[in-house]
Formats: sequence, structure tokens, C-alpha cells
Amino acid sequence: MTGGAQPPREASVDVIQRELTAFARRARAAAARVHPELPLVSYTLLAHIEEQRGCRATDLAAHYFLDKSTVSRQVAGLEKLGFVERRPAPDDHRVHVLHPTEAGTKVLAAAQTNRLAAFEERLEDWPAEDLARFAAYLLRYNAAATSPAPVPPPS
Repeated sequence: MTGGAQPPREASVDVIQRELTAFARRARAAAARVHPELPLVSYTLLAHIEEQRGCRATDLAAHYFLDKSTVSRQVAGLEKLGFVERRPAPDDHRVHVLHPTEAGTKVLAAAQTNRLAAFEERLEDWPAEDLARFAAYLLRYNAAATSPAPVPPPS
């Protein structure tokens, strides 16, 4: 790029797509180091359950666009580890709401501490203005993701 010329939009989108894909791969690998007792999906579901102060398994499936059987397997694993418990819903005792156990809350807190330390280390030499700009861009990008990507028709 000479003379301040901007790259074509398509080239920028290609770079963004490639770098976000690389970021996702690194995040998956880092997740195993940050919270080794939990696979990334299980950790994500546990964090959502805590954030929502309890939720139904069907709510998890809908929120993450996952198959109910996938969520059921992950929740069963979390229950087996002692990180999640089922409680009857206050308004309908036929419905069960998932809640983190004390052990689940502790593992989330430890993972959060480890994740924050990893981010702090990676971003330690970034100026505050760059961090603020990056944060704003991520908020803007994620705000535009209110619906899942369209699924291509079967060929």
C-alpha cells in the first residue's frame, strides 16, 4: 500500500475472516489450558447458566443454536463432574432449571482469573486508546450478530 491507499473491501474482509478463524482456533486451544477440567462447550454452557442465574436445557440449546441432544450430553457431563444441578422451576415443578453448584461456581471463578491473566499478558503493551478502539469494534461486530448465519441449501 503506497500513498495511503486503502485495500479493497474484499481484501479486508478476507483478512478479518482469516484472523477471526485463527483466533477461534487459538481460543479453543487456550481453553484447554485455562480450564482443563472442562471442554470449551461445557465451560461455555456452565458460564451461561451462571450468568442467567439458572436456565433450562432447552434455553441453552436455543441460545447457542445447538441440538438438544448435544446440550443434554454436555449437561450430563457437567452434572457428573458436580458442576451443575437441576432444581424444579418455581412456577412449574415439572420443569427443571439448571444451576451451577458451589464447585461449578469455583471452577468458573478460577477459569475467569486465568482467562483475564492471559488477556492481560497478551495485551499488556497495547496503548489504552487501541484497547478502547478494539473493544468498541468487537462490541459493534458482535451486536450485528443477532441471528445465526444463513445455512446454505443442501446440494
